[in-house]
Order: sequence, then C-alpha cells, then structure tokens
Amino acid sequence: MHKKILVLLLGFLLLLLPASVQAAAVKNYPLKQVLILSRHNIRAPLAGRDSALAKLTPHDWFAWQCKPGELSPRGGELEVLMGQYFRQWLEQEQLLPPNAQPQPQEVRFYANSFQRTIATAHYFATGLLPVANVTVEHHQKLNEADPVFLPDLPDNEAFRQQVRQEFQDAGLEKKLQERGQRSCKVLMKLLDFDRSAYAAKHGPLPLTGTITPLKDGGIGLTTPWSALVPASDAITLQYYEEENDWRAAFGHRLTEQDWKDAAALKELGINSLFQTPTAAKALAAPLLTVIEQELTKDQRKITFLGGHDVNLAEVLPALGVEDYTLPNSIEEKTPIGAKLVIEKRQGQDGEEYATLSLVYANAQQLRHRTALSLNHPPERVYLQLKGLKANGDGFYRFADLKQRIESATADGTHWK
Repeated sequence: MHKKILVLLLGFLLLLLPASVQAAAVKNYPLKQVLILSRHNIRAPLAGRDSALAKLTPHDWFAWQCKPGELSPRGGELEVLMGQYFRQWLEQEQLLPPNAQPQPQEVRFYANSFQRTIATAHYFATGLLPVANVTVEHHQKLNEADPVFLPDLPDNEAFRQQVRQEFQDAGLEKKLQERGQRSCKVLMKLLDFDRSAYAAKHGPLPLTGTITPLKDGGIGLTTPWSALVPASDAITLQYYEEENDWRAAFGHRLTEQDWKDAAALKELGINSLFQTPTAAKALAAPLLTVIEQELTKDQRKITFLGGHDVNLAEVLPALGVEDYTLPNSIEEKTPIGAKLVIEKRQGQDGEEYATLSLVYANAQQLRHRTALSLNHPPERVYLQLKGLKANGDGFYRFADLKQRIESATADGTHWK
C-alpha cells in the first residue's frame, strides 16, 4: 500500500515540474532574452470554396471573410490576445517595463513574406507592445516565399536516398497507414463524402496503398488519400472559426477524438517527413542560423519569427526534442498560432541557461476568443532535449543549446 501511495505521489510531482521550473526561473534565473518562433494564426483554407474542395462534400463550406490563405479577422484578434498575455508575462519577468517602447536593437520582428505571417506578426506586436512603433521585417515580395522559412529541398540524390532510408528504418509507412485510414474514415463520414461530386465521378476513395516520402521530389508524402488532405485542412480551420459545433461539423455530432482524427490527415505529411533527421535538419538549417544569431546578440531582448507549422515541425526534431503531447488541442504537434519559446536566463552561478516550451491557445480559447492573462494563461508545454542534461531546476546550459543548434545547422547544410 505504501509503495502505491509513493508511486502516485511521484507521478503527481512530475506533473508539477513545469510550474516548479517557472517558479524557480522567476526567483533565481532572471530572464535576459526571449525568442519566439510562431506559426501564423487562423487563416482561410488555401483552396477556395469554389475549387476542388467544394467537390469533396455536398455541404457548403464556411463563408470566410478573407481571401484563400489569408489571416482571418478572428486570427488577428487571437494574436492580439496572445501578445497581451506575453506582455503581462514579460513585465512580470521584468524583461519589459509597463508601456514599453524598446530601442530598435532590442526587438526584432521578422516574418515570411506571406500575408498571413506578416499580419500575425503585426497583430502579436500590437498586443505585446501597444504603444511602440514596431516594424515587421520581410524580405520578399508579398506572398512570395522567403528561403529562410521555406527553403528548397537539396537537389541531391544522396539526400533523397538518405531520407527514404530513414523513413523505412523508422517503420513510418505502417504507422501512417493505420493513422491515415482512421482519419479518412472520420473525414468521409463528416463530409458525407459518399454524396459528394468527387465520389460520384471517381468512386470510393482507396484507403490503402504505397506511402513514400518526398512527394514529386518535394516536401510531403505520396499517399492514396491525397484528395482528402485539403478537406482535413479546411475542416480544422472551420472548427476554429465556427463556434457552433453543429454547423462546424456539417450537422454531425463529433467527439474531441473525432476532431483530432479529422485534423490528423493534413499533419501526417509534415510531421512524418520531419521524423527523418536528415530532412528536418536540411529544411531547418536557414532558420536555425537566424535563431543562433538572434540568441547571441547582446542587446536583443525579444525576437519574433513569423512562420508556419512546417517551421515548428522541422526545427523541433532538428534540435532533438523528445516526443511530447499537447493537452486540449485537436492538432497533435503544431497547433494553429503555436509558439516555440526559447528563454535565455542568467544563473546565480554566472552561467547562462535556457528553456524551450510550446505556448499555444487551446481549442476552446481559440473558438471562443478567450482573453489570456497570467490568471488565465494559454497552454505551455516544456520541451526536453535528447542527450542533454538539465540542471536540478530543469534548465539547460545555454552553451549546450548553442552547440546543439550549431551541430544541427552543420548537418543540414552538408547536403547543399
């Protein structure tokens, strides 16, 4: 009996680790700098309502108030709310004074050159620094990809063979087949796919077939269910944007697990490809270079990098982040608006330390536009790094993290 009580107590204490890390940080590890790598917030589907997407269901999709791929008004509002939370947190940490107007060298906002990423950075800045004149930096013409965020794959056959070998060695095809089939079944029921124009023309969708990485030589997977991926993307965004459960689900009653299954199909390609270390490091290398440069600038206090789910999906495995689970999210690894937060702190022993966490609004906070504050915060999941030992308070030596970034960058650029 005593052993059972001890096991339960230890389990409870483990659940409290993130809170204890944060408490120790405020007291003994003053915050020197924070870097935020953000996925954009809610956008309209990339495929318009009158595109092939309309043929996948007899129902009418949500009527978006913006063009395909653009940040929605709700997405902008949610970023302001998240920025306001970060303002409260950074003021509490004494990294920012109230109504901060930092010097240009103290902050940097840099986004990929798409409307949704630039707009996300602007809205976040509005919440974080409401009285400052923040400039959002982007380097390409509007809606053209910045190679720092979306680089080309190495045009290298040895690279492609290495990725395929890692994909095979990890047994990913079998895992994806099982997960993809479950997702497809939920999606087809949700969409009433059997009554769709697509089904009338093409017949039943095959749920089995070969799955291979590097679709057409590019990022993604070749799968038998590729036709349903745009619907998975669109229904996930419709869930966030439409607060009425019945309308969001085209009149079906879905459980939380059903929504997770519906959202999973669009994530499989990205998340599985970047489980191969070679692909993760090759695609993350340009962004990791920027991250290292930012974290070693003495005058920098805040860096915001505005990107996509793919940026989180590649950077985290490239750095060797242990597997993690995200509570209260229908997206398993990189939720809409999620932020990788790297905190650089000063230890009392003279060493610099770092923590990594994912901060994101949970599904209900997104759907109901919940105000975020220190008393009602977003979700925060602390991340662990494979092969690195944290100190007793849960912090990594910053020098070790810097070395990890440099090593991953070198591995990634090897294939260029």
